[in-house]
Amino acid sequence: MSKLSEEDIEKKLLRFPDWEYYDNAIHAEFEFENFKDCFGAMSRIAFECEALNHHPDWRNIYNVLTISLSTHDKGGVTNKDFKLAEAIENIVEPEE
Repeated sequence: MSKLSEEDIEKKLLRFPDWEYYDNAIHAEFEFENFKDCFGAMSRIAFECEALNHHPDWRNIYNVLTISLSTHDKGGVTNKDFKLAEAIENIVEPEE
């Protein structure tokens, strides 16, 4: 899997309005009702990360989850990051 160009990243981000590209990674911040809901989402995301063998840089402060995705061994964003971003979106904002 190769690193995506900035143009390819910007095109792919059109499908992910909650995400931004900067500092060689894609980033998003999600706010939940409370800490328990945030931690529950993190737990579900962790299972997806293990299944994809791809792990985010993330931070949790009370009810806010901040996530950065980059494929470190490729030196930037790859399709693997967008696959994980899609899984994260399906967990934090499921289709109704």
